[in-house]
Amino acid sequence: MSNQSKKQPVSINIMGKDYRVACSEEEQESLIQSAQVLDEQMRKIRDSGRVNGADRIAVMAALNLTHDLHHPKKKHMSSEGSISSQLANLRHKIEKTLKISKSS
Repeated sequence: MSNQSKKQPVSINIMGKDYRVACSEEEQESLIQSAQVLDEQMRKIRDSGRVNGADRIAVMAALNLTHDLHHPKKKHMSSEGSISSQLANLRHKIEKTLKISKSS
């Protein structure tokens, strides 16, 4: 016997089509979640009306997801900057409020 886990078929649904994919039991949940992300991405592209045809939608979704995987810092840095500025704003408001209540 090999050390690999036995692969079992898992049913996933992407844009209304069912697919059966063989994977190990440990990977099934991850595969299902990945299929859901892909389905959401493809539906967004389809619903935008800018891309026609399932094959073109699939390629655009693959490009978008691959881009997000290869360039996560940009997205992360912009949200970090936004959070930092929001925290600084909040701190300023708290300090201002504390000064006002001390002087009263």
